[in-house]
Amino acid sequence: MAACASFAKLNALSSSQWIGHQSFSQRPSRLSSPHRISFSVRAAAGFSDELVQTAKTIASPGRGILAIDESNATCGKRLASIGLDNTETNRQAYRQLLLTTPGLGGYISGAILFEETLYQSTTDGKKFVDCLKEERIVPGIKVDKGLVPLPGSNNESWCQGLDGLASRSAEYYKQGARFAKWRTVVSIPCGPSALAVKEAAWGLARYAAISQDNGLVPIVEPEILLDGDHPIERTLEVAEKVWSEVFFYLAENNVLFEGILLKPSMVTPGAEHKEKVSPETIAKYTLTMLQRRVPPAVPGIMFLSGGQSEVEATLNLNAMNQSPNPWHVSFSYARALQNTVLKTWKGLPENVEAAQRSLLVRAKANSLAQLGKYSAEDEGEEAKKGMFVKGYTY
Repeated sequence: MAACASFAKLNALSSSQWIGHQSFSQRPSRLSSPHRISFSVRAAAGFSDELVQTAKTIASPGRGILAIDESNATCGKRLASIGLDNTETNRQAYRQLLLTTPGLGGYISGAILFEETLYQSTTDGKKFVDCLKEERIVPGIKVDKGLVPLPGSNNESWCQGLDGLASRSAEYYKQGARFAKWRTVVSIPCGPSALAVKEAAWGLARYAAISQDNGLVPIVEPEILLDGDHPIERTLEVAEKVWSEVFFYLAENNVLFEGILLKPSMVTPGAEHKEKVSPETIAKYTLTMLQRRVPPAVPGIMFLSGGQSEVEATLNLNAMNQSPNPWHVSFSYARALQNTVLKTWKGLPENVEAAQRSLLVRAKANSLAQLGKYSAEDEGEEAKKGMFVKGYTY
């Protein structure tokens, strides 16, 4: 609550002020004072070189992130879809399938884990963290504590988890994690209000600074939800405002840009918009937003799939890599890597190898998309099915 209280002092606008409908925050000029201004730069508690190297390793050519950081409740929903109970044994079996896939490190550079998974081992007693390291995959950890209603907003949410984050991050580092993830969301149908955007940006910035102080590369993820019937132009408008605010507060908190990664939503129309657009159009709008808002010092852009079908997410990524970008443009997918895998496995031990082959197929497809060399010609119908769920929660 202390973090929330301190942030409240930053909020200069009523929550009823919506982006794109009334003026956004107006900050006083810092150049009007005749006095000399001095700046202090935080040294990330001595981890600067390691943070930069970790970020570069994750943002390596032809590789991206496997996100398996779903909460136990969300993982339970996935297991229920194939008739399995939500038990630790079943969660461990599924995550073991994913994390012990031979050759996965050829396409995957990082894996985001839930806290339970970070401390788990295979049935043979080998730590999952060690399984990843053998494949040259950097272990990561989800550190936020989920979304809760944001008082004073337009039925929006804020992300909790700053309390105790420093001590938890230090323990995660000891366990082998080298990067972190914090997901907050912005809803276009709900406005979004200036209050919600400021809260999201400030929370991400505080989390990023705390993570770097404890040796973890922070993934910065303000997810702009697909919910809504708005056109792609509206998504672009909101995305630009959100990322402008995020980078303002990242700078205010002296976050080392070379030691972070971004996990943005692609700029698309709302999921309920009547007109669909091509991957080339999505690439054009998304890259326009990134070029306007993201400094080239940031090493990697690792897109979330956000409910797109496996093929849609891969086609859109491929379209963005048809010409050079200032940053490594890649993926950090959960459902868009796992959907076919889960349905192939069905919870049966005899299907493990087939499910792992399915994971490699999807990982390789997105690896090719990161290199701009993907083709959807041989994709099956299952991979083309959309996975958008209105009001989806992790």
